[in-house]
Amino acid sequence: MTIGQFIKEKRTQKGMTQEELAEKTAISIRTIQRIEKGEVDPRTFTLQTIASVLEFPYDDLVNIEKPDLLENYSSNDSVWIATIHFTSLFLLLLPQLIIWIWKKDKINGINNHAISSINFQLSMIGYLLLCIPLVPLIIGIVLMVLLGIYISVISIVVTIKAIDGKPYKYFLSIKFIKNNI
Repeated sequence: MTIGQFIKEKRTQKGMTQEELAEKTAISIRTIQRIEKGEVDPRTFTLQTIASVLEFPYDDLVNIEKPDLLENYSSNDSVWIATIHFTSLFLLLLPQLIIWIWKKDKINGINNHAISSINFQLSMIGYLLLCIPLVPLIIGIVLMVLLGIYISVISIVVTIKAIDGKPYKYFLSIKFIKNNI
């Protein structure tokens, strides 16, 4: 179940229309529609407001859409998913793209892993490129070193979480690719 489906279910249980929910939350009707259809990734404040109006704990929303856990995967599938995350350490997009294309029909849920990892890498490459003009000011070098440490730590932590089947999140990642696949 998605967050949008959950909100729609709670709204209909309350006998409330989208228009009524929009009015009580001060969120546009179009935004409510897009959330329920899963077209947008709503912000925390928006979800908290909706949860408050529909009278259910915000934590219920947080726990709905967890990434696909590896406990349902074979050990071979787990290795491929771990490889997707671990290659983020090197900022190489090609290995992930190859694995994703090769295994997308064979491993259920690999799309989420590949897309989140690729988005992380694209974000980090962008941040590194933004540091280049600052190199003559020395701060660019410092920022690049800090970013390198951050990339290393996050890549390893996320790989371990993915292997253990725990939810993971790439922080500072921009969603270049949406998970509508």
